[in-house]
Amino acid sequence: QVQLVESGGGLVQPGGSLTLSCAASGIAFSTYDMAWFRQAPGEERAFVAAINRAQTKTYSNSVKGRFTISRDNAKSTVSLQMNSLKPEHTAVYFCAAVRSFSGSVLSSRSNYNYWGQGTQVTVSS
Repeated sequence: QVQLVESGGGLVQPGGSLTLSCAASGIAFSTYDMAWFRQAPGEERAFVAAINRAQTKTYSNSVKGRFTISRDNAKSTVSLQMNSLKPEHTAVYFCAAVRSFSGSVLSSRSNYNYWGQGTQVTVSS
């Protein structure tokens, strides 16, 4: 059974930092492209960052230079280090996975067939 479990969310003050983790099971992790998406209330799920099988990283323009995605194939985990957080970053953050394939569009929701349950990140003073 495929399972993606996010952790590390919580309440943080503006300007603070938070690191999210996603533990994967039931997949050959090293052969999968991994990503983070977020969804604020009343909005569609939006791309945040991705790291593919070749360990190439892609970020949305809004988080570039502030967030860092990484993966540990030995531990089957993908992480998202978030620095300089702002209230507009408040959302439920989701981990996503797809077996790597030619033509994979890392920023597209429809690209992924496995999703975690999400973890809440709230940035507020």
